[in-house]
Amino acid sequence: MFKPLLFRRDDAVITMPPSVRWALASLSLSMLLSSLGTSIANVGLPTLTLAFDASFQQVQWVVIAYLLAITTVIVSVGRLGDMIGRRRLLMAGVLLFTLASALCGLASTLWLLIAARAAQGMGAAVMMALTMAFVGDTVGKTRTGSAMGLLATTSALGTALGPSLGGVLIAGFGWQAIFLINVPLGVVTFFLVQRYLPIDQPRSKAQNAGFDLAGTFLLSLSLAAYALAMTTRYGEGHGRFGMFNMALLLASALGVGLFIHVQARAASPLIRLAMFSEPVLRASLATSMLVSTVMMTTLVVGPFYLSRALGLDAAMVGLVLSVGPLAAALTGVPAGRMADRFGAARMTLVGLFAIATGSLVLAMVPATFGIAGYITPLVAVTVGYALFMTANNTAVMADVDSNQRGVVSGMLSLSRNLGLITGASAMGAVFTMASRATDITTATPGAVATGMRFTFAVAAMLIIVALTVAARSRSSATSR
Repeated sequence: MFKPLLFRRDDAVITMPPSVRWALASLSLSMLLSSLGTSIANVGLPTLTLAFDASFQQVQWVVIAYLLAITTVIVSVGRLGDMIGRRRLLMAGVLLFTLASALCGLASTLWLLIAARAAQGMGAAVMMALTMAFVGDTVGKTRTGSAMGLLATTSALGTALGPSLGGVLIAGFGWQAIFLINVPLGVVTFFLVQRYLPIDQPRSKAQNAGFDLAGTFLLSLSLAAYALAMTTRYGEGHGRFGMFNMALLLASALGVGLFIHVQARAASPLIRLAMFSEPVLRASLATSMLVSTVMMTTLVVGPFYLSRALGLDAAMVGLVLSVGPLAAALTGVPAGRMADRFGAARMTLVGLFAIATGSLVLAMVPATFGIAGYITPLVAVTVGYALFMTANNTAVMADVDSNQRGVVSGMLSLSRNLGLITGASAMGAVFTMASRATDITTATPGAVATGMRFTFAVAAMLIIVALTVAARSRSSATSR
């Protein structure tokens, strides 16, 4: 089923042992399930409004609950994996995700579905936090990039498959199928994790120090407040960012301040603040959030530009939007090999440069260039994203101590998730403002095109900031 992965070193071809290939297969399926869970539910929202006789604002919580659960617990479960053993916790996460998926498909009320989606998100958080952490235990350091590229490929495939697979399943079997499809996949993943991932080694007393409950509580509340501030809207159309949202942001900022205070004094902190003295980790987290913010722009702006400015029908819009994730999926494994061969730090800069170039072209391209004028720079952006994420994750995870891999992997996933949430809110607001429309769904084609170009100009500036941060961190790391 799985072809051998080949790695070239000193002109010799090294074939991975079957056990390693199957271990990577289990990690890839874990990543596929968690990313599929993120993207597949969106296409079902219109159907759910009819099935439960609910408003669109109510059924949006089917998506929000999943993202909220991932955001609030992903760092904590990464740390927990470092303490109690990553294999057993990953098995528990896959089992929770699978059972919650079954409950989603059997839900008789909307609020039961939302609760099941929150549980599903907690399982997904475990899978997202621990898959990257397992790479160091599964393959050698010289192959880390290739393994990270494989995970990036499956993540992109899950994102790309979600809308199209969800549409087919809903049309053929009803909305329940978009959740029940995870059950057999989850069973296979659980078996592979149990059979092929390395057994957890006994932990020392220092590694089994008490879990930081106070820090976990404060961080979870802070992240939940931020995510709710970014995703909750009131009013007509896209809603507005009001006083309630500002209060949530203030609560989040206060929570982060208290969290830092607690971590500085905790005997066994959730996150060791000394880790942030490493320029590579600081830069990786910051650039990951900036890049994810920009990538969400393609998902927020793209559908409106294609339908309103270019006049494409829904089927054609979906086809054009699938080009980006497909390009990222095809780039993942080659990007990993390039990171192994040329160095992760160098390929991180190359990826950022590609994203910046694509964003700048999108900021200038006239609507008269049509579909080709949008797809060409979009491919540059998504290929750059795949290269950046693979190289960035490799640069961080290759040198992390074994007892910190879970929490660092969780922090990387968190930075990406926060970027996606921020991009959906902030870049959506920029797009609406630049289009000068109270409701973007009724804006004129010219206004939408203007809004698209302005929004990607802002995106290009964010990536230029990310390039500056990455270049300085590489310089700082080299001078040490």
